[in-house]
Amino acid sequence: MSRRRTALPAAVTLALLVTASSACTVKNSDEPGAMGAASGKAGVGTAELVDGSSTKVALVPGGAHPYFQPWKQAGEGAKKTLKLGDVTFDETAEWDQQKQNDLLSTLAARGYNAFGIFGVSPTDINTTFADLKSQGFAVASLGSCPAGDTNDADFCLSTDVELAAYKAAKAAIEAMGGKGALVHLTGNNVDANTLLRKRGVEKAVKETGGKVTLLQTITDIDKDLQTAQKAVSDLLAAKGGHIAGIVSTAYNPAVAAAEAVRESGSKAEVVAIDDDAKILSSIKNGSVSATVVQNPVGQAEIGAWALALLQTKQCTMKQPGKIIDSGSFVVTKDNVTTYDDEREATTAQLKKQFADEFLSCG
Repeated sequence: MSRRRTALPAAVTLALLVTASSACTVKNSDEPGAMGAASGKAGVGTAELVDGSSTKVALVPGGAHPYFQPWKQAGEGAKKTLKLGDVTFDETAEWDQQKQNDLLSTLAARGYNAFGIFGVSPTDINTTFADLKSQGFAVASLGSCPAGDTNDADFCLSTDVELAAYKAAKAAIEAMGGKGALVHLTGNNVDANTLLRKRGVEKAVKETGGKVTLLQTITDIDKDLQTAQKAVSDLLAAKGGHIAGIVSTAYNPAVAAAEAVRESGSKAEVVAIDDDAKILSSIKNGSVSATVVQNPVGQAEIGAWALALLQTKQCTMKQPGKIIDSGSFVVTKDNVTTYDDEREATTAQLKKQFADEFLSCG
């Protein structure tokens, strides 16, 4: 069965890079000419980082989770490429906002002056952002934005989770043949992102005009793989015969669903999230129909670069608190070996957008 690929093809994305306006140059400190003059457009300035040696960036997830592991390598790469004073990746053992605040205070005392943060509490994290900003630090909300309409960080670079969930549900519905019962597996019910993911899935279901029904939405099963495995096993035991499709918008349930459907022989079509090796191998062998991949590498790469520009006062945000989608990509058997090219192209496009549209440098 053919499946629609909703993300932009890499060639199209690359074409956008060529045709986009060029208000600022974008160079790294180790590239030829990076220490040279600013862009030829008078008064516009340049988004190349002239000297990042005084910037020490801390990338701080809300807690331990596989999603954040790419931040480590991306941070190490940014330190080398941008010649930053330091980049560290640090996380608390528990998802607790006060413990994250304590960690941030410790990092600030150790000399870190630019922070990329996935806040534990979307309703309280703005207080943390405002406190760090008041101390003169550059702050980015990475991977998740605060709840509501206000972001007190300099910017938020995160997956548009409602759009990503919508893409995932559309892929699942297509794999189901456009009809039947769909189950949605997702994360913590108190997480603002979970509400957005629910909306995305519900929107896709509503568009079928009743041909697809949302049989059940199961929350609070992304704590660890064991919790997710039990929830999926119980689901299949109770309702397996009625389920035509499973869409997971959280990491651990996605892995659990892929494993359970394959082992049980269920006929349910599975659409997952992220690019865990088990999920990718399941796409290749046909037991998983698709997955929606996010862009944690791009979040860390662009986050560290933009934070350095802001911390050195070389640039400011034209719109403080701006929220930017870091991208999401539908991966099927057709593009399972090439999707990362598309993700890299999107990251390059995002960096150019920062330079041309989001930053004011000079």
